[in-house]
Amino acid sequence: MLQDLLVQLHSLVSDLAPWQQVLALVPVGALPFIESYFGSFLGTTLGIHPLLAVPAAVAGNVLATFVLIGLAGRTRDAVTRGRSSTTEKPSRFRAKIATALEKYGVPGVSMLGPLLVPSQITAPTLVALGAAKRRVYLWMGISIIAWGILFGVFGSLFLTAIV
Repeated sequence: MLQDLLVQLHSLVSDLAPWQQVLALVPVGALPFIESYFGSFLGTTLGIHPLLAVPAAVAGNVLATFVLIGLAGRTRDAVTRGRSSTTEKPSRFRAKIATALEKYGVPGVSMLGPLLVPSQITAPTLVALGAAKRRVYLWMGISIIAWGILFGVFGSLFLTAIV
């Protein structure tokens, strides 16, 4: 079934010019749950060279995620502006997330987050919880690139295995 899907996608993409194939991966990488990793995998399994497929999928994912980080930062600043520093008891859910953030930090959550939740959700959540935007930008960028490269290599190996 997966092989049939790849054959159909390959026939659709093979009619496109190489630059069009690469450009098509940018919006694919911006989609939650597809992101840089599945975008890279898809691109390489469709025969697009990994040195083109991975950066295209990564670019889409980075663009979408970074825009959301910026929006989350502005929203958090607007919501917290003017609040007093009185300590409110956080909800049980927020307390659990805050504990995980304290335990693993921004790097751990950024690197492991894509296993559970898309980066377009993880990154703004980190900022909403008070993580420094610069650290979130840095570590989400590293995570998106690393996952894109890993799945691009995996896609290339998968393609050689089925061909």
